[in-house]
Formats: sequence, C-alpha cells, structure tokens
Amino acid sequence: MSSIKLITDVPGPNSRVLVQRRAAAVSAGAAYLTELGIATGEGSVVIDLDGNHLLDFAGGIGVLGTGHCPPEVTAAIQRQSAELIHMCAIVASYEPLVELAELLNAIAPGEGPHKTLLMNSGAEAVESAVKLARAHTGRAGLLVFEGAYHGRTNLTMSMTSKYGLFKKGFGPFAPEIYRIPFPNVLRRPPGATPEQFVQWSISRLEDALVSQVDPSALAAVVIEPVQGEGGFIPAPAPYLEAIRRLCDRHGIVMIADEVQAGMGRTGRLFSINHSGVVPDLVVTAKALGSGMPISAVVGRADIMDAPHPGGMGGTYSANPVAAVAAIATIRTITAPGFLERAAAMGDRLRGGLERLAGRYGCIAEVRGLGAMLAVELVKDGDLTPDPDLTLSVTKEAVARGLIVIRAGLYSNCVRFLPPLTTSDEQIDEALEVLGEAFAAATGGGTT
Repeated sequence: MSSIKLITDVPGPNSRVLVQRRAAAVSAGAAYLTELGIATGEGSVVIDLDGNHLLDFAGGIGVLGTGHCPPEVTAAIQRQSAELIHMCAIVASYEPLVELAELLNAIAPGEGPHKTLLMNSGAEAVESAVKLARAHTGRAGLLVFEGAYHGRTNLTMSMTSKYGLFKKGFGPFAPEIYRIPFPNVLRRPPGATPEQFVQWSISRLEDALVSQVDPSALAAVVIEPVQGEGGFIPAPAPYLEAIRRLCDRHGIVMIADEVQAGMGRTGRLFSINHSGVVPDLVVTAKALGSGMPISAVVGRADIMDAPHPGGMGGTYSANPVAAVAAIATIRTITAPGFLERAAAMGDRLRGGLERLAGRYGCIAEVRGLGAMLAVELVKDGDLTPDPDLTLSVTKEAVARGLIVIRAGLYSNCVRFLPPLTTSDEQIDEALEVLGEAFAAATGGGTT
C-alpha cells in the first residue's frame, strides 16, 4: 500500500496560508526549504494541513532516527511531563540526568572511564567540547576542515566553512581557528588514484602543523567523520587514523562531531566506529532526543573533568523531559536488530540511488554511510556543481509527496535522512518518486 496520498497540489492552500503567516511573523533569517505546513507525523509519514500524506526523507535534518512520534519516546515524555518538567541541573540532581549520562558513557567509543556533559543543541555541544579541550590542554588553537559545519554560535560559525550561507554579515569571527582541505576523493586531481589522494591529504595535514600552526598551540582537531552540510562525504579511515596519531603525538584532543552522523544513522552507533578510530570526545545531538532539544559531549573522564566547577552547563541543559526522550531513544537504537536493520535499509536505498545514477550522467556520485546518503549533481558530464538542477529535483520530489532537501558546499547534493524505521516498501516508493522527479527536472533525458 502506498504511503504517499495526495489530495491537493503540494503545497496545498492551507500550507500556503501558514507559510504566508510565517513570513509575516518570523525573522526572514530563519529560512525554510519547502512551503509545507505539517499537522501530524508517524513513522516515516507526515500529513500536511491539506490532508496530503508525504514520505519524509529529510527526517528533521537527521533528528528523526526513530521516526515521527515513536511510541516509546512519546510515552516517556508524557510520563515525565506529569512528574517534573524542569528543575535545572545546576540546582539539583534527578534520575533522568544521571541515567542518561550513564547510558552515554556506556556506549561511547573506546574503553572508559568516560563522562558526559549534557547540553541543548549541537552547536552548544560542539562549543562545549572546545571549551573542554582548551581547559584540558591549556591551549587555544583549533584545526578544522573545509566543508565543515559545526553550528551557528559565534565560535561554531567561525569553525564552519560555508561562508555565504552561514557567515556572511555576522563577523567578526572567533580567532585561533585553522582550516585545511577535507579529503574529498571525488574532487581529487586528475590522474590520482583515491589511495594516492588520501596519502597526499595526510601529508597536507602534517604540513599544516608547520605552515599554519605549531602543534603546541593546538587544543583540538575537530572533524565530522561524515561531513553533513558539506555533502555527506565520509572521511577516509586512513585519514582519521592519521589524525589520531598526530593527536597522540602532540597531546591534542581529537573531537568527533557526530551531530548529524551519530546515533545509528550510519548503521553503527557513531559513524567513526566504521573506521575503528577512537576519538577523545564525541559530540552528539539531533537523533539523540528523537525531536527533543538535547545534546551531549561524551569522552575521556580526565578531559571532561578539566574545567573548574561552574564552568560548564546551562539553565535548560539536561532538562528532564528531553533527557527521558533521549533515554528511550538510546534503548530503541541499541535494541537487538535495530542497527542491522538501519544498515540494510541504507544498502537498499543506496542500490536504488546507484541505479538512478546509471541513468543520469548528472549524478556524479552516490555517497555516504548507512542511511546517511547523498547524490551530487553536476553539469555537462564534468564536476561543475549544478545547484539549480538540485533545487529543481527537490521541488519536483516534494510536489510528488517525497520530502528531500539539499546539502553540499555548493548546494548541489540531494541528501537522504529517512527515519531508520522506514520499511522496504517505503524506500522503493521513495525511489520511484525520485526517479519521476529527476525525469521532470531534466526534461526526461539522461543528462
């Protein structure tokens, strides 16, 4: 049975009215990628204000790993909200705070002892991880990467790479940030093999500790094991291993930003688990709370304990309602078979996207890990980014009942972040709609 059921054009009249109200009431700086007005959601399906049923493969930009309104999470929220909505962890302790930290410590990569710091958003957690690294090392410098996205606070915006969309007009930016190229194998020099390019990238990494900053000045290397906004580009395992070696050699903290790629999205609890590399600190958010605003930094206890008491935290950090949502989410993700199913789901989606790439030369690459996948669209059979075609494909897909959004340094990737509870039938339905969207956007050819 089809999950998509359209009874009006998409967006429909009621959605358009709500979007008009939003435009009049909400800051224009808070943009929106579709003109949908959503009423309810369950699993991988949302129902808009006009009664249309749509498949959601944006997943709240990676938040909805367990789907819309997962019963175990909503039940936990309902129970907790009737008992204690807020206390403030600065004032007193409560069971959800401690239980969630214990769970995160248990699932963190590597051997313990681990400790956890709970925050509210991905950006806040990234910034907190930097503060922890600076307190631990007594250094200020940060090494980050082109294509990276780490958040919208002043520090994390400064660490973020895409200038026009995220940084234009918002300076001055935070100091002591050093940026080097990310090893994007697709865009390697002509004639270089992927292995040669990765080794060359490792040599550039090593050179940066001479040409840009001395390692004695670096507090942390902060890397997304799979770049999110950068276009779902996995960091090659040898590159992550090289970062680990450099950090060990020079006493630098290795921070894995798993905000978008973590909590089961790639078929492992954390995307860096695919490489076998163990970072010192892991940042997680998005899917951690199944839609509730919560994030965490988890890692080596000695680093987590480096700041002075009172140096970390916030009014809403470890809010009990958000904490129980995260507890229920972790229990779901770590239940037997869940991650195996997520990996299988990703394999099925990748297979369909690769078949689509065989029909359309504008698809330069299908990439990602697990159910975190993207297709990069280019012009004229070369690697010139085609953001206009990408926007057309996303609009054609939404009009047919499949919600997808863009990503990429050049906004030329269509990204897929379906709930990890999506059925095979829903994946196949989404792929069929996506094929129709490509045919419409390209004029039906094999561009």
